[in-house]
Amino acid sequence: MVSDFRTFVEKLEKEGELHRVSEEVDPSLEITEIAIKAQIENKPAILFENVKGSKFPLAINTFASEKRIDVALGQNPEEIGIELLNFVDAMRPPNLKKIFAQRKTIKRILAFPPKKNSNRLPNLILKNGLEDLPILKCWPEDGGKFITLPLVQTTDPISKASNLGMYRMHVYDNFSTGMHMQIGKGGGYHYKEAEKLGKDLPLAVTLGGDPVLTIASIMALPEGIGELEFAGLVRGKRTKLSKSKTIDMRTPSTGEFLIEGYLKPDERRLEGPFGDHFGHYSEAGNYPVFHINNVFYREDAIYPATVVGKPPQEDKYLGDCTQNILKPLIKVIHPEIHDLWAYFEAGFHSFLVVSTENRYAREAYKTGLSILGLGQLSLTKVMVLVDKHVNVKNKGDVLEEIRKNFDPTDSIMLISQAPSDTLDFTSKKTHHGNKLIINATSKNTKIQNLPPVLPKDLSVIDSRIEDWRLIKNTLLVIKVKNNGAEVIKNILKSPLISNIKIIAAVSTDINLNNDVEIMWGIFTRFDPGDDIYFNKQEFVGAIPKYEGILGIDATWKGGYQKTLEMDAKIVKKVEEKWETYWK
Repeated sequence: MVSDFRTFVEKLEKEGELHRVSEEVDPSLEITEIAIKAQIENKPAILFENVKGSKFPLAINTFASEKRIDVALGQNPEEIGIELLNFVDAMRPPNLKKIFAQRKTIKRILAFPPKKNSNRLPNLILKNGLEDLPILKCWPEDGGKFITLPLVQTTDPISKASNLGMYRMHVYDNFSTGMHMQIGKGGGYHYKEAEKLGKDLPLAVTLGGDPVLTIASIMALPEGIGELEFAGLVRGKRTKLSKSKTIDMRTPSTGEFLIEGYLKPDERRLEGPFGDHFGHYSEAGNYPVFHINNVFYREDAIYPATVVGKPPQEDKYLGDCTQNILKPLIKVIHPEIHDLWAYFEAGFHSFLVVSTENRYAREAYKTGLSILGLGQLSLTKVMVLVDKHVNVKNKGDVLEEIRKNFDPTDSIMLISQAPSDTLDFTSKKTHHGNKLIINATSKNTKIQNLPPVLPKDLSVIDSRIEDWRLIKNTLLVIKVKNNGAEVIKNILKSPLISNIKIIAAVSTDINLNNDVEIMWGIFTRFDPGDDIYFNKQEFVGAIPKYEGILGIDATWKGGYQKTLEMDAKIVKKVEEKWETYWK
């Protein structure tokens, strides 16, 4: 296992997973386009040795493959999750023979508490603050330059518990940035506590830390379990901390850069917009301001960066890694759960599939509601529940279960006025959204499944339909220019179509031959409360009742955030220089 970021970069290079680029590149847009094109073409991670305006090299796409994740962790992430679950099972009740068989895991447990280390922090000072760092402007309409791979550490002003999170940092000037602490984030809770006390919140940012810390910082850990501690558990070695130089905090000892400063109470500044992992710009909003005391660096420091956008990007591999480690542990509190999987294609929070054992009537709904109360899983927008034998990672298998078991009369639950992801722009108000649970588990009632009926040319139903695709005889995806809701309603009323479970209208920018684009185009562009329709819907008392086909208007609507598109001049520049980067 690698011990720090530079060792990680060296290991990637030895494994043939990193390429050095000596050609001068611009951190404004050009690096983003190179990184995205490299990801599409399955190129290795990149170390840009000559970044315009900076004396530091920049590494990107370092986590953008399953092999690179394995190099970072020293083993496959799913193996770590299963190992931790087996240890918990050995302790219920404690069994000496089973515990001895898990002695490797005991070493992990002993590595849980961080270790105070001699002062090995970066000690060279950048007198001009952030000015000399190769900070990226990722997309044309971003609000400015953003630090995209920071390890942001805060301490609860009352309990003194530490939190390590990854919050993008909008650079305002050389000594101040925005601090994008989203809903339900540990650093945000610490800031609220500091504000109540009327105190500054000390804050340390590590750039280029131990890769295990990077992975831990984005994990949806249960509240009360620290990332510094969990990183020790994953690593099997205690996280080393050293005393900070200008604030009262102990920070990870092995970073390439260390930025120290504080957040003032009751101070906000406009942050964003920013091209985000939903493939759209996230709206500008008011967030805390990070005031920088000093920027420290190591000799020959390497600046880490990542870019996000329309999936798949590097965050696919980071997100899949964290859920592979954590998902087995959910069985500790929910033994009825067999597996679960959040899809990167939908931005993770927008679509979750859970396979579960149903031991009594409607237990699947109980399980689904419980999951929606768990940390970051509470931000899930659409959840599909399936039987325990179903492969939750296989979209085709999930659709087959919907085909067999879904009937809106008893298989759907709509939850209104629920919390939603900060980045979800489909609801009418930030952080206020609606949730949909589809129960596709087998039930006692038999559901009739006749072959789907539809005309050869769907435009005879509505001339605004440009193209369509029927997937697994279950999901009919139609492409329309505009007025998606009207088109959906026309189809639902048409006698020419029947025995389809779900119809989704998407915009004309979606390639219907690309499964990733279809999922992205559907789940990032509809709200379950505002954009779904049925052949029949009514209230019986205060209880909603639905019948027929589930229709979804997932077209782009006025008020939505813009889709990310790179500047055509940058695209052309990178295309023309492509072979030069890889010589």
